[in-house]
Amino acid sequence: MHRMDSSPPAVALVPFEPARTDELIRLWRAAFEHGVGIVDPHPFSAHRAYLEREVLPGHAVWMALLDERLAGFVAASADSVAQLHVRVDLHRRGIGSLLLDHAKARSAGSLWLYTFARNRIARAFYARQGFVEVEHGFEPTWQLDDVKLEWKTPA
Repeated sequence: MHRMDSSPPAVALVPFEPARTDELIRLWRAAFEHGVGIVDPHPFSAHRAYLEREVLPGHAVWMALLDERLAGFVAASADSVAQLHVRVDLHRRGIGSLLLDHAKARSAGSLWLYTFARNRIARAFYARQGFVEVEHGFEPTWQLDDVKLEWKTPA
C-alpha cells in the first residue's frame, strides 16, 4: 500500500496481551543485551517466570505497537518503572519517550528506576526525560554497578 503523505506510522499504546509474551521477552532480551553489552545467560523459561512472578503482579504493562508489531513496552507502578525497552532498530524514534510519558501521566507525581551504569544509552535517554541520578550501587544478581534515577513532576 502506498502512503499519500510522508508521516511515520502511528504508534498505538495497548495493555499487555499475554499472547505476545514470547515476542515481548525476545524484544526485552535483545534491548538489554544491546544496552548492557552482555548476553543474558538465563534461559527463556526463567525470563518468562520472572515476568509472570515479579513484573506483571505489581506493574501495569503497556506495549507500543507499530504497524501491529511490538515496538517496545513499559512496566510501571504509580511510583516506579520496573522495565522499559524499545526494539533496537527503532531507537531514537520517540517510542521510549511515548512509553515513559505514559508512565509519568499515571504516576503519583514522581518515579524512580534503576539502570546499569554501563548502559549509556539508557542513562542518556533518562537524562533527556528529566530523570536525575541519585544513587550509585551494585546489583548482585548481575554483578554489575547500577544507578538509581528519579523524576518528579515539575512544580
